[in-house]
Amino acid sequence: MAKDALMDYDKALELFEPVLGFEVHVELNTKTKMFSHAPNGFGSDANTNVSPVCLGLPGALPVVNEQAVRYSISLGLALGCSIAPSSRFARKNYFYPDLAKNYQISQYDEPIAFGGSVDVELPNGRLVTVSIERAHMEEDAGKLTHVGGSTGRIQGAEYSLVDYNRAGVPLVEIVTDIIYGAEADAPELAKAYVATIRDIVTSLGISDAKMERGNLRCDANISLRPRTPEGEPPAPLGTRTETKNVNSLRSVERAIRYEIQRQAAILADGGTITQETRHWHEDTGRTSAGRPKSDADDYRYFPEPDLLPVQPSLELIEELRAALPEPPAARRRRLKAEWGFTDLEFQDVVNGGLLVEISETVAAGASPAAARKWWTGEISRVANVQGVEASALVSPGNVAALAGLVEDGTLTDKLARQVLEGVIAGEGTPQEVVDARGLAVVSDDGALIAAIDDALASQPDVLAKIRDGKVQAAGAVIGAVMKAMKGQADAARVRELVLERANS
Repeated sequence: MAKDALMDYDKALELFEPVLGFEVHVELNTKTKMFSHAPNGFGSDANTNVSPVCLGLPGALPVVNEQAVRYSISLGLALGCSIAPSSRFARKNYFYPDLAKNYQISQYDEPIAFGGSVDVELPNGRLVTVSIERAHMEEDAGKLTHVGGSTGRIQGAEYSLVDYNRAGVPLVEIVTDIIYGAEADAPELAKAYVATIRDIVTSLGISDAKMERGNLRCDANISLRPRTPEGEPPAPLGTRTETKNVNSLRSVERAIRYEIQRQAAILADGGTITQETRHWHEDTGRTSAGRPKSDADDYRYFPEPDLLPVQPSLELIEELRAALPEPPAARRRRLKAEWGFTDLEFQDVVNGGLLVEISETVAAGASPAAARKWWTGEISRVANVQGVEASALVSPGNVAALAGLVEDGTLTDKLARQVLEGVIAGEGTPQEVVDARGLAVVSDDGALIAAIDDALASQPDVLAKIRDGKVQAAGAVIGAVMKAMKGQADAARVRELVLERANS
């Protein structure tokens, strides 16, 4: 794949205005699928969570999942949308191997929710209101695994396998209006918007929202239009590209920045932008061409003949409205106060997209300070090295357990980092890793005293200095003891015993 020419980001912003739009797909965590009784679960053996409806078998008829409708209404309300008194499903026709029916049941001109907005806070403190055009219900497609190539993509693969477990999983697709005025903050706005949607759906409890599993995916649309002299009308909108199924906050930000630089280089050189889908490559940090982007007419939408319109009662809508949790912005303000974080500490949490993880870690028993330390520190460091989301490495429950082992003296911070390494490697819970690796702090004073006496005996000059009142000399003995204990001792307790033994 040839490398694209890229323009310097600041130069691109001088010449062009970025215009954005996002389509975020949220998988709902119902027990069964959108239109069938097949289980809705992650991680099962391929093609086991299926039914005749999922497989598109002749005569199989869809039945709407009531819980999915309730979840969709709740999400629409949380996005500030109006709920349609009547909405209809439609058939979106296209062929792809993981879509067994050759059409997707979705909603087109009659979505269940429309006309909302969400406030998005950027890392620099800027607040941007993003208008929501619609949120509509649909079913997910299956999953293709391409085998034999070097990249896991269809290019160069020897063959492809189809898994229909995901086919028919309930989805809500949230479509924004065109977003103007993002300017240089466009990449950060993209990341912050998706993070805000993730916060909303997790607070509602309607989705696991694990981007690494595909529970929440973003299609990022971007176009550039030339700057015009002050006083002149804006130039027409440019041709947009749609980077499909970006599945991490970090990738959404990077994909938008890359497309701005790529499109700017093409336009400045006199070229034209192709309206197409693009694929994001996490390993290279680039996008590549997918297929020419279809317009709605190409899908031949028509009303789904096997399903009646969805007509929620006003009583149901008000019941779900009354059950809404606090909005994300209000929740952030409350958590910041409850946790006692400074502005800078809390901004680190928000910028890292770690609010959910830290909140769940605190709920699992860790102190806010300990939860913040581990998630924004060692876990984020490992995640950056591996190029993954921090949440993909370790669960909040295990982080809370790790913090508890440090707090009760079972582990030092140094030992805890080794335990975390084992947990991330899949060796088990923190306690299981401690037991298997033998990493617990040596709390037996007898063993420590024996090591201290050996160290003092081998360093008589240091012993003399300590007895002469030069307490700082104890550092050499402490170091020798910690080495003898393989780091599995509490340095403060060792120091206390060293001074006690030296002066006895």
